[in-house]
Amino acid sequence: MKTSLVYKVPKTLLNKGTGFLNGYTHTLNPYTGCAFGCSYCYVRQMPVSLFRNEPWGSWVDVKQEAANVFAKELKRAKSKGKVTLFMSSSTDPYQPIEYKEQITRSLLEVMAQHPPDFILVQTRSPLVTRDIDLLQKLGDRVRVSMTVETDLDDIRKQFSPSAPPIAGRLRALEQLRDAGIPTQAAIAPVLPSSESFAAILRPLVDRICVDDYFMGDGSEGKRTRRLGMKPLYEQVDKEDWYSPEAYKMVVERMKAHFEEDEIWISQAGFEP
Repeated sequence: MKTSLVYKVPKTLLNKGTGFLNGYTHTLNPYTGCAFGCSYCYVRQMPVSLFRNEPWGSWVDVKQEAANVFAKELKRAKSKGKVTLFMSSSTDPYQPIEYKEQITRSLLEVMAQHPPDFILVQTRSPLVTRDIDLLQKLGDRVRVSMTVETDLDDIRKQFSPSAPPIAGRLRALEQLRDAGIPTQAAIAPVLPSSESFAAILRPLVDRICVDDYFMGDGSEGKRTRRLGMKPLYEQVDKEDWYSPEAYKMVVERMKAHFEEDEIWISQAGFEP
C-alpha cells in the first residue's frame, strides 16, 4: 500500500495521559497515522482515523519542526512537576518514514539534553537501534517496549503484513540488551504463537508484558470487534486464539522460563 504524506507544523505535541495511559503525565506522537497499518490496531476505531476517510495505513502526517515545539512544552511541563512520557500512543515512532525524516530522533535529542523523569518508547521496528546512542544517555529513565506479538512470522504476515519481520525485532532486542538499554517484549496483542516462544525471548529480555484485545484496546474489546478480526483467525484455523482466555495460556508458557515478577499483564506492564 502506498503511503501518502502530509507535512504539518504542530501547535502542540504533548497530550495528557488518560484512560489506559493515565499512569503517564503525557503521551507523545511524532507522527499522525501509521504506515504499518496493522489489522488489529485500535486506532482504526478512533476519531483520528474514522474522520480521515482514508484507509488506515495509507496516510501519515509528518510533524515538522517537532523538536522546537516539544522543547518548549517539555520545559514548561518540567517546571510544573514530574514528567512521564509514553511514545507513542497512536502511531509507531519508528515507522518507515522515520528513516528519512528523523522526527523521533529529534525528540530524543531534546530529551537527552533535558531528560523527563521517564519515557517508554513503544515500537515494533528494529529502527529503534539507530538511536541507541541517545537512549543510552537517558539511562534508567527510558524503557524500550518492543512489540513481539508472536514468534511465527507467517502469523505476523496474516495480521500485520506491512510490519517488520519477527526476526528483525528479536535481533533489535539483542542489540538493545547488549547496549544496556532497559527493554521489554510486549506480546500485545496476543497472537497465535508456538510453545517455543518463551524460550526464544528468555535470552533477550528480563521483562515481558502480555496484553490482548479485550484488556488493551481501551474499550474491553469493543473497538476490536468492530474491526472484524475473527475471520483472520478462521483463515489460519486458529479461532480458539480469539478469546479472552487465550492470553492465560501464553502467560503459563512464559512462566516456564520467566519469574513471576518478570511477567506483567496488560496496563501494569506499560506503566512508568
